[in-house]
Amino acid sequence: MVETVEVAALPLAPRNPLPYLQQMKAARSFHTGCEALRDAGGQVTRCSLAPTWMGPPVVVTTSPKGARDVLSRSYPFVDRAQPVFTEHRRLAGGSLFNFKHEAWLPRRRALQPVFTKQHVTQFAGHMAEGADKLSRAWGDGAELDLDQECRRLTLRVLARSVLGLDLDARADPLGEPLRTAAMYVAGRAVRPVRAPWWLPTPARRRARAASATFHGLADDILQGCRADPTRDAPLVRALIDVADPETGQPLSDVDIRHELVVFLGAGYDTTATTLTYALWALGHHLDLQDRVAAEVAAVGDRPLTSDDVPRLGYTVQVLHEALRLCPPAAGTSRMVMKDFDVDGYRVEAGTLVLVGIYAMHRDPVLWGHPLVFDPDRFSPGKLQGPGSLAIPAVWWRAAVLHWRSLRHARSDSRSGDHHSAHRNSIARR
Repeated sequence: MVETVEVAALPLAPRNPLPYLQQMKAARSFHTGCEALRDAGGQVTRCSLAPTWMGPPVVVTTSPKGARDVLSRSYPFVDRAQPVFTEHRRLAGGSLFNFKHEAWLPRRRALQPVFTKQHVTQFAGHMAEGADKLSRAWGDGAELDLDQECRRLTLRVLARSVLGLDLDARADPLGEPLRTAAMYVAGRAVRPVRAPWWLPTPARRRARAASATFHGLADDILQGCRADPTRDAPLVRALIDVADPETGQPLSDVDIRHELVVFLGAGYDTTATTLTYALWALGHHLDLQDRVAAEVAAVGDRPLTSDDVPRLGYTVQVLHEALRLCPPAAGTSRMVMKDFDVDGYRVEAGTLVLVGIYAMHRDPVLWGHPLVFDPDRFSPGKLQGPGSLAIPAVWWRAAVLHWRSLRHARSDSRSGDHHSAHRNSIARR
C-alpha cells in the first residue's frame, strides 16, 4: 500500500479519559465496551490497560475511515500476533484464520480456489434443502427456542452441504463444546495475566475436552470421505485436492482437520447469530415479515439456488439490517508491526488496534435512529451510513438461502428484548 501521508508527523490517538477500572470493564465487555470507549474518547481513542511488559497499548477505532485504514492493511503493517490468535492456535491448531503471515501466505494460496463463486454455488442447493426440511418439521403452532433452532439448523445444513455428513444425532451435543472453546479463547485473550498453558486449570480442561470433541468430528469427516469416494462433501473434497500453486504442496490430514474445525466453528456461529436476530426482529415487525415471506413465495414452489439471491432484494436488506444491529463479531483486531495512520492519527508498532464493529453499526453520528430495525435504510439508492457490514460472503449467501424456511414459518417474538432473543418463539403458520 502506498502511504499518502507522512505518518511520523501525525499525532497519536488521544488518550481515553475514562478511569482505569472503567476502561478495563469496557475491554471485557465484547459488545458494548467499544461504545463506552467511543462515547468517552471519540471514534479513535488510545487506552493503556496494562504495563507494556504485560500487554500492548490499545487503540480503538469506531469510524468507517478508521476501520478501512486498519482492515485494508496487510503484512508488514499488521500481523496475527495478538493473544486471541495465539490462544486459538494453541487450542484449535494452526489454520488460515489464526496463522501469522509466514505460515498464512502459503495456506491462503492453497485455499483461495475453494471459496470461489463456483464452489459457493455448489453449496447452495444443500443449504436451501436443509433449511426447508427442518422448518417443515417444526409443526403448526409449535413454540421453539429460536436461538437453539437456528444453531441446530446451521450446523445441520453446514454438515450436509459442505461436509457430506448427517449431524442430526450430533448437532445438539456439538453446540456446547463450540461455545466452551470460544468463550475460553476470548476470555484468555483479554486477560493481562494468564495462567501458563501447561497448567491444567478447570477451564483449560473443559476447553481441551471441547477441542477434542470437534477435532474428533473433523477426523471422522475426513476419514469418511477418504473411505467413500462417492460421498457428496464438496468442501472436504476441495481441501483434499488443493495444493499450493507455487510449491505444489498439498494439505496434510492434520492441516485439513484444523481448517474443518475453523470452518465449522466460524460458520456455525456467524450464520446462526444472524438468522436468530433477523427472525427475532421480524417477530417484532410482522409487516416486515410479511414482505419477506411474499418475496420468497414469489420465487415459486421450487428449491432456491444462488441465482435467486438477486431476486430477494428485500430479504437481503433484512439480513443487512440484522448484521448492522447484531454483527456476529462485535469487533476485530490487528497487531501493528509498522507505524501507520488510522483516521488521521499515528498508530505505533507494538499497538493492538481494535475495530469496534458493533459500536460503529450503532453510532448515532453515522445512522439515523440507530437502534430502530429498518431494512429500508439499505434499499437501492437510499443506503444510509458507512455500509461496513462484515461477514464472509459464503455465510452471507448461506443466510439468504436459509430464508427458504420463511415460506412456511412465521416468527412471533414480541416479548423480550434482543439480549434475550433466544427465549422467544417462532410459530409456524
